[in-house]
This record gives sequence, structure tokens and C-alpha cells, in this order.
Amino acid sequence: MGRNIRKRRSPLAVKVGAATAAIALGGGGLLWAQMNASAHESNNSAQSYTKAAAATVATIACPDVGQKLTSVPAAAKQGVATELANLDKQITEAYSRLASTRQAQAGDASFVQNAIVGPLKEKRAATIDRIRIDITRVGGQFNSSLSQLAACTTQTTNQTTAGGGGNNGGKGNNNGQNNGGQNNNGGQNNGGNNGQASAAPSASASTPVDVGIGGQAGNGPTAADFVDITKVANNVQGKPQNGQQASTGSFVTKCGVNANKNHNTDNVIVAPGVSNGAHHLHDYVGNQKVNAFATNNSLIADQTSCQNKGDLSAYYWPVVREQNGTQDFDQNAAGGGTEGNVGKILTPVQAQIKYVGSPASKVTAMPQFLRIITGDAKTTTNGLANANAHWSCTGFENKVQLTQQYPICPQGSQVVRTFAFQSCWDGVNIDSANHRTHVAFADPASGVCPNGFKAIPQLTMRLVYNVAQPSIVNGQVKNAYAVDGFPEQLHKSATDHDDFIAVFKNNLANTIANCINTGKKCQ
Repeated sequence: MGRNIRKRRSPLAVKVGAATAAIALGGGGLLWAQMNASAHESNNSAQSYTKAAAATVATIACPDVGQKLTSVPAAAKQGVATELANLDKQITEAYSRLASTRQAQAGDASFVQNAIVGPLKEKRAATIDRIRIDITRVGGQFNSSLSQLAACTTQTTNQTTAGGGGNNGGKGNNNGQNNGGQNNNGGQNNGGNNGQASAAPSASASTPVDVGIGGQAGNGPTAADFVDITKVANNVQGKPQNGQQASTGSFVTKCGVNANKNHNTDNVIVAPGVSNGAHHLHDYVGNQKVNAFATNNSLIADQTSCQNKGDLSAYYWPVVREQNGTQDFDQNAAGGGTEGNVGKILTPVQAQIKYVGSPASKVTAMPQFLRIITGDAKTTTNGLANANAHWSCTGFENKVQLTQQYPICPQGSQVVRTFAFQSCWDGVNIDSANHRTHVAFADPASGVCPNGFKAIPQLTMRLVYNVAQPSIVNGQVKNAYAVDGFPEQLHKSATDHDDFIAVFKNNLANTIANCINTGKKCQ
């Protein structure tokens, strides 16, 4: 998912303890650390450990070409979407090679560049050129600067933007949602791992120290990706005050929790016509026939899991998995275990879908087939500009919302994911080339939409999970849980995202807007 051109400030990091930093220092293999070396020695082994671990490549960072596309002719959209999906596939394959060649990397400092990053650049350059051809052959204009996005870089774990730092609650205002957790609290934090120490772990002489990225599949999450929520300072700010024209109603649609296990690894918004375009598994509620090959005509004709049969909208999000050593049905499947998404799939115990209003104005009914993506599946390498993940625990939602870490909830408390979608629409387009610029967030202080945009019902979701309580033992996380994602994104919490396609029958879009505008509580 690309960045929103209309950038909003990202969360201000809240510092937390860093006792678990050691496990997150590197990207695989074993290092022999002479931990009892004298502090005055010039070649202190603990220092050598830190330098070597920091130098270990954790993941591959490639510019997101899709986010830079601002205009694609209709006749070129399918071809461009297919090539963008090819770029994702190339990165996934390169990361897989990165993860499987640790021994070769240890013996050859140039291996990653020569055998992985260099060939990847050549493949990407050819793919970007095919995008150019697709656009120009139908009379479109191609931005030549996109050709400069072929080269990729490598990142160590402590260079990734997500994990290890603690943070506040991300973007926007969670208007009308009972957790009150979405807020904006300062400047962009692309530094990652704020507050994370870079000390070597305690070990006896000649103890082999594993600096793997962690996780059941070896690519996250790590201990640094978790925080005891009871030790995080409150970070939730108040909502904007309602103005005279505020739309204060709400509309709840009950669509279930995906108990029937409707899953696939497609993404019809970003990669239409491409199987496994997401490279991770989604839960689907609402429309029951959403896959890469769904069309507007097929969506309006299909069945829904919603109690209100006029709501055929598609609501889908990455599954959460408990990494307790078990596997699930897709352990040998693309998008599942073969791409690092492993563990027991957890079905939410609650899934609330609610449309709420604007504190500044009345709302306009959503247009049919409007597409909205909120959050960014690639924040580990893209940065946090579009992060909109919100993690908390029951009993803490009005006090603490996390973007860059998963919460460890106290006994008796459940894990909560919340989403507050963009609530401003450009009034014309149901989608855009980068799937972002046709919608925007309202100003977090006033709730006012940007110039040229109009308020629409804000889609909010609240997902609750029963999760075995993780623990940090000797710098490693036990009973970890994480969202599915692209393998090179290391299963960071900030990569959480949610997708929506508006599909309504029986005048339901107008009913929702009228309910909100008149201050009613409907369902």
C-alpha cells in the first residue's frame, strides 16, 4: 500500500524500556561473542557483537512505485496493476533468498549486493519499463522519475521504522468509536526503535548468540515488538468538539466475525486479477465472494454475512496469528507458511463495524463501489507516513493506543485492534491510481475536511481477540502473536491495515447518511 499524498503527522514515540533489544539486533545466523573481554580492550567483543549484529541485513527496502502513481488511464489499469503485483512478488522472492542464504552472507560481505539486491534492481527496472509501456501506449503520461525507483537497499533490524520504540495512537480521530484511541500527537517518527538499546546480551565466554529476526518463521515478530501496556504512558487525546453542523448519529452493521473462515490471499483493490496479490491471508466479512477476480457486477450480485441484506460491502483485514508452534491449514501454501505467515489463525471474538459522523459538518452518502484502504502494509520499509494501526487492550482503549508495538495485556484483558478510515472524499472518484488520493483524513483538531473534499460517513472497526499472554524470557518473546503481512515487513504491528469496498442495496447508503445527519443511533 502506498503512502497518502496528503501526508499527516505520524505518532510521537513514547519511550519504553529496552531490556529486550538484544534479540532484535540482527537478521540471522550465529555469532560467537567473547563476553568477558575487558572494557579497556580496543577490540572489545561485546562491541564487536553489536557492530556485527547491526551490520546483519534484516530485510530489503524498495521504493513503493504504486504510491507514486497519480494518474493511470483506464485502458492501462489492469496491466499496471499486474506489473505492480510483479514488483511485490519480486521483493518477496528476494527476501526469501535473503533469509535462506545466511551462511553465504556470513562468508562473503558482497553476497547480498551481488546475488540479491543487484539482480532485484534489474528485474524491477524491466517491470517499471513495462508500466511505462502500458501507460504510454494508450496515450497516458509516464513520469520518468519512476524509472529511478528500481534500486533497493537493505535494512538492519534497528533501521526499520516499526518495533522497539513504543508509541502513541496513530492518525485521525476515532469519532464516535468507544475506544477513543485514534489521535495525532506530533511529528513524523521514521527513526524506529526509539529507546531501544544496542547492548549485547549477557552470556558466558564463547556462548553462541542467535541474532535471528525471531518469530516462528524466522522473520518476526521479536521481543522488541511487544510492550506491557500497563507500563506505557497514557497517550490518547480528546476528540474535536462538535460544531453546530455536526453529524452526531451512528449506524452499526452486524456482519459477524468470519466464523465461517472465509479467507484468501488476494487483494482486489491493489492487485485485481492477480492470485495471491496480497501475499498474506485476509479475514472477510460482509460480501462473501471477494477475491482477485471480483468485479462491481459480481459484488452487487453476491451474498453477504451482514444481518442487513442491503449491506453487501466488502470488509477485510489481515488475519492475526498466534505463534505458539502450531500450524494452520495454509502452512504449505502461498501467502501462508511458504511466505512466513505461520501459526494458529485467531478468529475475532467480537467485530464491531460502525459508521459515524463528522464533528464539523453533515455527511454525504458514500458512493457505490468506493474503495478505501487505511494503514500501510509496508511501513517497515516505507516509513510511518501512512501508518494507521491501533492496538490496545480491553480496559485501556481510552488511555493507550499503540502503533509500533503489540500490547501485552494483563490477565483477563483482551487484545483490541481498531481502525478509523479516511472520512473525506473528493466527490468524484471511487478509487485513485495509488488507491489513496481520492480520500483523505479530516483535520485531527477540528474535524474539517481538506479543501475540495466533503465529509462522508466514517467507517470504524473494532476487533477483539482472545490471545494467550506473550512473555519476554531471556530476550525472546514466548507466545507471540502478529498480523499477517508481506514477509519482508517482518510482521511489525505498524503494518496493520484494513480494506473496504462500499456495496449497498435498497438505498442503504442514503439511510446510513440520513441516520448520522439526524443524530440517530441506527442498526
